[in-house]
Amino acid sequence: MHLGNTTSGYGPVAIILHWLTALAVIGLFALGLWMVELTYYDSWYTTAPAIHKSVGLLLFVLVLLRLVWRLGNPHPEPIGPPLEKRLAVVMHWLLYLFLLAGLISGYLISTAKGKPIEVFDWFAVPATVHDLPDQEDIAGLIHLWLAWGLIVLSSGHTLAALKHHFFDRDATLRRMLRSIHND
Repeated sequence: MHLGNTTSGYGPVAIILHWLTALAVIGLFALGLWMVELTYYDSWYTTAPAIHKSVGLLLFVLVLLRLVWRLGNPHPEPIGPPLEKRLAVVMHWLLYLFLLAGLISGYLISTAKGKPIEVFDWFAVPATVHDLPDQEDIAGLIHLWLAWGLIVLSSGHTLAALKHHFFDRDATLRRMLRSIHND
């Protein structure tokens, strides 16, 4: 079995990393929307943010792995007219940018008071940047906007993939659903 990408298709590693990232982003967004409405007396008041932080930090590692994998492997050229190809490249890098910036801003919210973040009681990530003026509020606002931006970009990404599949009838979506290699 070929694990790596080729110029014609994604390998199983890239596909798994892609879908794990997608699931984590959607799950974190839904959890984030839900948890900010919790009251102090709700039983999930401390549990939901702890899960959100833990999954967010694990997603950060996953995104770094994706970037290393992407930079160390060939990747298929986007399919379509030249403008669509350029838009696809820009969209992918914007997704990475929003992902990383959103994860970093989440870290800055959680460590604003100098406390480490416990990741599922497995290990703690220290607070390296803390006690900046209004750190929690500024990082929180940035995190909120980046999360919404990421969902908008992801929705556009999904719609583009569906357009390629159902209207253009090309391999764009298929090559992210299963490993296709013609090389």
